[in-house]
Amino acid sequence: MRIALGSDERGELPATLERALENAGHTVMLFGALAPGDDDAWPSVGQSVGEAVASGRCATGIVCCWTGTGVSIAANKVRGVRAALCGDAATASGARTWNDANVLALSMRATTPTVGEEILNAWLSGAPTADDRYRGMIETLRDK
Repeated sequence: MRIALGSDERGELPATLERALENAGHTVMLFGALAPGDDDAWPSVGQSVGEAVASGRCATGIVCCWTGTGVSIAANKVRGVRAALCGDAATASGARTWNDANVLALSMRATTPTVGEEILNAWLSGAPTADDRYRGMIETLRDK
């Protein structure tokens, strides 16, 4: 699977995520501070990853900044993106299941690399529910 990974700064968390994704056989497309010469401002990182996902170039995306909030807001400005700021694996799994979230946002301040990998694994193993009630709620947001 092709996955977009962006951060407004280099650090242990994005490095751990990149390594885990590559070790699992995914193709990683880097943005922001992780891609030499790319704009590393958090609004640009969120937008670039969001566009990669919304356009279909990547199946999902992951964005990181100090709080995770800025990149989440920026990604959610891209039509078709449903970014979720997650601090634990259960929240990441729920975001994929009940919200069909397609971009994972993480806080570099609050997420250790170990917890980041747990969140990543839950995110990647999650799938949208087939429950008609939730599908209807998700459809009200699709492409807005």
